[in-house]
Amino acid sequence: MSISWLPKQGLLTTLMSLTIGQAMAAAPNLSLTPWAPNLAVDAVAFLPAGTGPERLAASERDGLLLLDAQGKELARLKGSFSSLDSRAAGQHVLVASLDNARQQALLVSLDPAKRSWGQPVYLPTRDYPVNGLCLYRDEAGNLFLFLVGEEGKGEQWLVGNGATLNPQPQRVRGLPLPPSAQFCQVDDAANQLVVNEENVGWWAYPAHAEADVTRTPVAMREPFGEIKQAAGAMALMPGGIVGLDPKVAQLHLYQQQGERWTAQATLALPGLKEPENLALRPTAKGLQVLLRDDDDGRLYQGELNWQTTPMPLAPVLANVKAISQSDPVGRQGDAADDPAIWIHPQQPALSRVLGTNKKQGLMAYDLQGKLLQELPVGRLNNVDIRPNFKLGQQTVDLAVASNRDHNSLSLFSIDRTNGELREAGEIPTPLKDIYGICLFQPASGEIYAIVNGKDGTFLQYRLSAPNGSVQGELVRQFKVDSQPEGCVADDQRQRLFLGEEDVGVWAVDARADQPATLSSVIKVGAQLQADVEGLALYQSAAQDYLVISSQGNDSYVVLDAEPPFASRGAFRVGLNAAAGIDGASETDGLEVTSANLGGPWSQGMLVVQDGRKRMPEQTQNFKFVPWAEVTKALKLP
Repeated sequence: MSISWLPKQGLLTTLMSLTIGQAMAAAPNLSLTPWAPNLAVDAVAFLPAGTGPERLAASERDGLLLLDAQGKELARLKGSFSSLDSRAAGQHVLVASLDNARQQALLVSLDPAKRSWGQPVYLPTRDYPVNGLCLYRDEAGNLFLFLVGEEGKGEQWLVGNGATLNPQPQRVRGLPLPPSAQFCQVDDAANQLVVNEENVGWWAYPAHAEADVTRTPVAMREPFGEIKQAAGAMALMPGGIVGLDPKVAQLHLYQQQGERWTAQATLALPGLKEPENLALRPTAKGLQVLLRDDDDGRLYQGELNWQTTPMPLAPVLANVKAISQSDPVGRQGDAADDPAIWIHPQQPALSRVLGTNKKQGLMAYDLQGKLLQELPVGRLNNVDIRPNFKLGQQTVDLAVASNRDHNSLSLFSIDRTNGELREAGEIPTPLKDIYGICLFQPASGEIYAIVNGKDGTFLQYRLSAPNGSVQGELVRQFKVDSQPEGCVADDQRQRLFLGEEDVGVWAVDARADQPATLSSVIKVGAQLQADVEGLALYQSAAQDYLVISSQGNDSYVVLDAEPPFASRGAFRVGLNAAAGIDGASETDGLEVTSANLGGPWSQGMLVVQDGRKRMPEQTQNFKFVPWAEVTKALKLP
């Protein structure tokens, strides 16, 4: 088409017409037609992708239904049901719904090929009315059910793994939700839960069981967003959300961009008065849509010529499981911090795990996590252990912790026959805000304490107790630019690893008479995410590894402990449903040993602090993981 002959005004008009025409052609369009006019149901949904073309329905009168594409009934589970969500489980489908008669949420398996329902598994009756529910499957294959209740009550329950439903669902956590929430959906790959707040908008929450409870607005009511009157049911696709405004019969389309959602279009739903139920299924050209009008109960289907752009996803990390955990600490809030492992010289199975409580003191646990000793000496932050310390005429093992009450070092003797802890003294420091500590013991046998403050200062003390009274001689001082905490010494190679929380991990010569020249080991980035917290060394005859707590993404990074410090990967500590042990998150300190402590600890033990205790929700504690699990997960040599 040639437009060169048009006058200037005509050229502008033509260009505007072309632009508007192209925009109109590209605009999303939804055409609806009535579906299954004789079907009386309360919720409809498509089967999960890959499990068949059939559809699901929940009815107060007719039960849970498997339907064909025309709405013909194929299989029925008798009862009165409302709400609906499902996930694929091999060739089966796991379906969640609400039993109206029992007022309980349930899970049930469906075999679409055989057109048969399994035996329902019920959640315990709740002490609040449940308005809605939705399913979520995490990267480890664990299946969860979110309950949305009145007055802002929400819960997350572990209900299965893989294709199997748990005979006894386990409550993982409660989470505060909007007071007028009725609907929820989860994007499994993005670990993202979306919940409606009818008079406000739609909110996104982290769905992972170990996640902190935070929320981000997806879309708001006018004048803060595009929603005219109410935020109702929604459906999720990778990178996008489709939501209903039931009061004005509109459909809103949103594309996720980073941590925000951008409105793409608002579509009118002519002929519908109060659309309450929404289901989507991807097609080659867009989305197949199912809608229910709550005004008259009629069902509609159609095609929406709109596709989302999936967001880049964080890499899926390997999961390992703790097989035991410590008793919860005796203080609320951010209390547990740093563990250390004391190895019994003659009977490794009698070894102990020490743990600091920065609101209380020092704890000692057996390998099953039972609390054996509690020393309420003050706000201890980090702790480390070395053997064979001369305390006067005695030879003891030594534990040293940073004491935030006094900006001092608290020393403890460990009886080498039974592991009993005793206070051994205190060494003052000039630090104004003491923080992390680790010990260094070269081949000569003397023990050094390397302690840091929040201002980046490191002090190195030679520890001794020739007359039974502990003392510390300051032998070196150096500094990093910002806040450090975790550190660990490689006694064999006389190398010190230290973490600068927002920067990364450094290596420095651990010897007091050598210059403290920093050498970068790993920087904060995609794999190691700030804060850099606990550091520990796994040392064996075959291989030495540096283990780092990557607090920013609740994971643990494993590096070779020798230059060039090659990465061996990262992992998470996930929940152990069989043992009733939750995963670990927001880890501060950690410790690891390669010593054969017997039984599951034959290849060593990893201990990590758990910043969010779930299943049940209690005060913080420490999780105990067989190192063999890490070896297997990361395929370590």
